[in-house]
Amino acid sequence: MATNTVTTVWKENMQFESDNPSGHSILIDTSAEYGGNDSGLRPKAMMLSSLAGCSGLDVVSLFDKMRLDVDDFKIVVTGELTEEHPKYYHKVLVEYHFYGSDLDEKKINKAVNLSIEKYCGVMEMFRKFADVTTAIHLHNN
Repeated sequence: MATNTVTTVWKENMQFESDNPSGHSILIDTSAEYGGNDSGLRPKAMMLSSLAGCSGLDVVSLFDKMRLDVDDFKIVVTGELTEEHPKYYHKVLVEYHFYGSDLDEKKINKAVNLSIEKYCGVMEMFRKFADVTTAIHLHNN
């Protein structure tokens, strides 16, 4: 069974530095309102970035295999937090935006759906605690 370990070190005030098994690191912080310096990523927002990154890697890896011609691609993830503590995302919208001059809707839908249903482990984790909906937007030039 595969495992991942990260080490997160307190730097100052509310700032932490966290490493990644790949050797890269990020800063985690909060706003001055909560005692931070606003010098890093927020933990909950990072979860949304992880979701987008996981699914995005899946989709891009399928571009060549499916001979998909896409000029640009972005994912916008919006999470709605609960009102009560501990606050967590209970509703999440993942919007896939594809840009190009001759986008193949059928292949793009297939690539996104393979990520959503089969490959993206972060998406599966989110489904354990949130209502996740997705949308695909094609922007033909």
